[in-house]
Amino acid sequence: MAAYIAVSALSHEGLVREHNEDSLTVGPWTLCATVTGNPQTLLFPTALPCVVAVADGLGGHPGGEIASALVARRLAALGPGLDGEETVRAALQSCNRAVYAAAADDPELAAMGTTVAGVLLLPGQAVTFNVGDSRVYRVERDGLRRVSVDDSPPPAPGRRTTSLITQSLGGSLGLTFVEPHVRSAPLAVGDRYLVCSDGLTDPVPEEELSTLLARSYEDTERADGRTVFELWQAAIEAGGPDNITVALVRIAG
Repeated sequence: MAAYIAVSALSHEGLVREHNEDSLTVGPWTLCATVTGNPQTLLFPTALPCVVAVADGLGGHPGGEIASALVARRLAALGPGLDGEETVRAALQSCNRAVYAAAADDPELAAMGTTVAGVLLLPGQAVTFNVGDSRVYRVERDGLRRVSVDDSPPPAPGRRTTSLITQSLGGSLGLTFVEPHVRSAPLAVGDRYLVCSDGLTDPVPEEELSTLLARSYEDTERADGRTVFELWQAAIEAGGPDNITVALVRIAG
């Protein structure tokens, strides 16, 4: 059987927020500021570029769901033309300008913004990227390896996380240049990546995420869907304080 890309994902408002401001890109498909009751699994060929990304609208700012949806849809549209690190950086700068342009057209959306994190899957190569504190992990048999870089100050003493971020797409009153974190790695059958918003990683420690992912290492989409549900469940059991979006990516075949 030829290799293919399998992506299992869900997005949920959590237990505290009134609505979902996260958006998700999976290839040409987007899920913008809505809720999925169960994990959805999509399959794609490995021969074509495929972007999997999570955008988390900034809380406390107007229009977070609008900013995240704009970025998700723009990445889905630009995805087929991406071929490496430089085009990913250019796409993220384009998304940043688009968020500011949309805010400039509507005073009620002033300073709207969003984080973004994801992976571009190319034949034999994975290009991971992020701006803000949404995360990308490489899932390995002996645990998780974070490949994104949190744009946030160190948490206060005694705290594991912080709600502050140092850069985002949009998020201020005037156009601000961003420096996306972008890196490449070889990609082969069996490789897995976890892309998620901080609604998962803030309430659930990495050690617990690693345990849940290691519990099911079967090479099936059904196993991945079950794992995504268990990750969401862990965030809910920890209080579900924020919107939760999770995408588990596998190169299968």
